[in-house]
Amino acid sequence: MQIGEVAARTELSLRTIRHYEETGLVTPSARSQGGFRLYTEADVARLMVIRRMKPLGFSLDEMRDLLSATDRLDSGDDLPAAEREELLGRVRSFEEAAQQRVADLRTQLARAEEFATTLQERLTRTPAD
Repeated sequence: MQIGEVAARTELSLRTIRHYEETGLVTPSARSQGGFRLYTEADVARLMVIRRMKPLGFSLDEMRDLLSATDRLDSGDDLPAAEREELLGRVRSFEEAAQQRVADLRTQLARAEEFATTLQERLTRTPAD
């Protein structure tokens, strides 16, 4: 599929997808005869991982590290046990960090909702005459 379809499916802008390509996070699987970027389902899945990491505050280097670990695990190579455990440990640390960041965001959201409710209550009170 071309970049426009990928952008629609991932809800990322063309500019963002190109930026991720420039930084080496994703590479189109091929190019058409006309030079258009062509992406596979695997490329879309990779972009979705990046899209999900972004709002949790993961850096491009952290995204690259996780993708590298999962690429290696998914490569089908017969990995030595020590390397496989090291890679699984890296993925596990990202999962733990993601869980903590989600919890932190839930706390922030609860505080923001409390604040909005306080303002709403203030606005609905009848002013004293």
